[in-house]
Amino acid sequence: MTEQVDAEGESGRAVLGRTLRYLREKAGKSLGQLAEDTGYDKSYLSRLESGERLSKVTVMEDLDVYYEAGELLVSHWRVARLDAFMDPYKRFMALESTARVMWKFTPAVPGLVQTEDFAREVLSGAQTTPDGAELVEELVAARAGRQYLLRQKPEPDVRIVVDESAFRRPASRAKTWSDQLIHLETVAMWPNVTIQVLPFSAGVHHHMTGSLTLLWQKDGSAVAYKEGNECSELTEDPDDILRYRLSYDRLRDLALSPSDSLTFIRGVLEDHRS
Repeated sequence: MTEQVDAEGESGRAVLGRTLRYLREKAGKSLGQLAEDTGYDKSYLSRLESGERLSKVTVMEDLDVYYEAGELLVSHWRVARLDAFMDPYKRFMALESTARVMWKFTPAVPGLVQTEDFAREVLSGAQTTPDGAELVEELVAARAGRQYLLRQKPEPDVRIVVDESAFRRPASRAKTWSDQLIHLETVAMWPNVTIQVLPFSAGVHHHMTGSLTLLWQKDGSAVAYKEGNECSELTEDPDDILRYRLSYDRLRDLALSPSDSLTFIRGVLEDHRS
């Protein structure tokens, strides 16, 4: 069975829910039987099928195995997760998912390498509505799902420059911050990822109020994505991309070397433990 988002604009989440229901009914299972077999709550499974909730990718992996569906549900989940983001971001995420080279600068811990608990704390602050907790969980699931990009095959070549300010604003819970620093240390040692710290000693710079991402595809095409001050811009204009690339080069020149950056992260972790 294969399904695509239809031409009338059916959401990815709706397609995923419909596929989940189809597979369950094809297997001759009730929601109660599925819950018993998989260990997932019946009401939770029902809301996934109705498109009301977005799961973590691991849930789809489990159900793909259960239904012997290959990677059908995971592939639909990758489309459905875009529903959790604002429209201007969706085009960028689609390009990010296929990029072979990524250069990023962020003034905070980048979402691509955040732990779930750290992301949950970051995303919880702005949610004040009654259904805010559920929205936060959907955003956390979607953000965590982005991290498969770093390990997909072929692995993209990723360089991340992180402002020192990201390391001077810890999470409120000690364990959350410790786990986040350990994760950054781990990712920094992956062969396809380079993390560099831009120290305060570098002084003021032209990207202090937002993040910058440059993406290159297999065919050599490139885009630049700038985000900050509650606005975002995605550009494919060659002149803009060249300008942003040169600005990124200047930031990288001011940053600590990869080895010194790893030492810096370990130092922050040691200070935190002390």
